[in-house]
Amino acid sequence: MQKAASRPPSGAQWTISAAGHEAVLVEVGGGLRTYRHDGVDYLDGYAADELCPGGAGQVLAPWPNRIRDGQYAFGDRSLQLTLTEPTRGNALHGLVNWVPWHLIEQADDAVTLGYDLPPQPGYPWALRLRNRYVVGPEGLRVEHEATNVGGERCPFGYSMHPYLQLPGVAVDDLAMRVPGKLRVQVDGRLLPVGATPVAGTEYDYTSPRRIGDAVLDTAFGDVVRDADGGSSVTLAAPDDAAVTVWADREFGWWQVYTGDTLGGERHRRSVAIEPMTCPPDAYRSGKDVITLEPGDTWRGAWGIRPGAN
Repeated sequence: MQKAASRPPSGAQWTISAAGHEAVLVEVGGGLRTYRHDGVDYLDGYAADELCPGGAGQVLAPWPNRIRDGQYAFGDRSLQLTLTEPTRGNALHGLVNWVPWHLIEQADDAVTLGYDLPPQPGYPWALRLRNRYVVGPEGLRVEHEATNVGGERCPFGYSMHPYLQLPGVAVDDLAMRVPGKLRVQVDGRLLPVGATPVAGTEYDYTSPRRIGDAVLDTAFGDVVRDADGGSSVTLAAPDDAAVTVWADREFGWWQVYTGDTLGGERHRRSVAIEPMTCPPDAYRSGKDVITLEPGDTWRGAWGIRPGAN
């Protein structure tokens, strides 16, 4: 009996390239598996035959980060999500990071993937999600949109989870700039218990500073905006090589994770830099949660480019 060809754990693979930039997108989670420029891997991704580790490159929707006990209220409903981080009792990183997305449009330099999120216990609303990935002279650009295709208003939040690296440079030796003027304080379950200004503290990265032995799984807010309303985070090596993650005005939060809880070779090998529309546990606090009325579409964009600002 003939054996079926093995299928990558991340499903179908789509490669896009232009101007020396190349990215690979995947069916499972609709996420980003690799990104490189002129042969330099700026994304700490994963192999085609590997199960996506640590949320690498995944789409986080309809909420990013954690929801305490998976419980929240919206309108007159009290809702319970599945606890996808059971050791901490949290609902983590949304509902779409392990589902199969489908190809909508493909060109040499761009791919659009889609997923239609059905109503379900814990999130009884229907969303149409689209991710467009495009590479060009400025690097990688990711355009996301979410449309409420149901008959009721619904909550929404979005992020992605790329791990950034400068190959051959240890996390400790990277200098990082994060434009957040406050940080979210968390408890042992990594859930918010307050927020405090970073000025004068070990969490102040508003000017580039070596990461050293800092252990970060930290949300930064009150961001310093660029002229266009967006913001960016930069990692730089001692030899001035650098990579920047930028996000448009729809994103008011950055999550930075130094990979300390990852095992094996991935331990502190790269830094997850996540542009977020809302902070952790936002469905409970209501902070910066996007409300989509029936028929409404939210759009936001972020990207990666080699070099510093």
